Amino acid sequence: MTVRIALADDQALVRKGLQALLNSIGGIEIVVEADSGRSLIDALALHPVDVVVSDIRMPELSGIDALLALRERGDGTPMILLTTFDDSELLLAAVDAGAQGFLLKDASPEDLRDAILRVAAGETLLQPVSIDPVRKRLRYVDPGSSGHEQHIKVELSERELAILRLMAGGYSNKEIARSVFLAEGTVKNYVSEILEKLHTRDRTRAVLKAITLRLL
Repeated sequence: MTVRIALADDQALVRKGLQALLNSIGGIEIVVEADSGRSLIDALALHPVDVVVSDIRMPELSGIDALLALRERGDGTPMILLTTFDDSELLLAAVDAGAQGFLLKDASPEDLRDAILRVAAGETLLQPVSIDPVRKRLRYVDPGSSGHEQHIKVELSERELAILRLMAGGYSNKEIARSVFLAEGTVKNYVSEILEKLHTRDRTRAVLKAITLRLL
């Protein structure tokens, strides 16, 4: 099955390079190319795709702004944002906007293809990012705290922490199960328990919140 994607980056050389890489490994058809968030939004109105791959920083509208605009008009197409290590401060904003995944710009072609296929299948993806900048720039703020930082204690077992670290690495439940020698259903239960303890609704938010709480 071929996955149809939109590719957005304001740098033509980067865009063409990504196009060449994806064409060389197959299974993906690039049906939209855009050089800005605005042109991406306009193109998607005419050419629906399965996944959007977009630079997080672009002129006119950033990748996050484009994502917000798409969600506002009811377009739920999954989006992967391409980021760099110094973009850590943008991650929570992107998650809040509804991004399904992040990928570092120095990822291999195979990693990019795998990310696209996984997001197209309904998964979320957070490739390992620089944790220290996230810790320095982001704080977890309790919605009922009037803006004051809260010291929240979250107790996770050693097994849950091990699984959380693999979640932070972008591993699927099946891959985690192979790594820790558990049944996939058992891993799924652990993931659900982790989300509940962190009071988050998806894996990406759980990982980012765990970083801000210094669990990772």
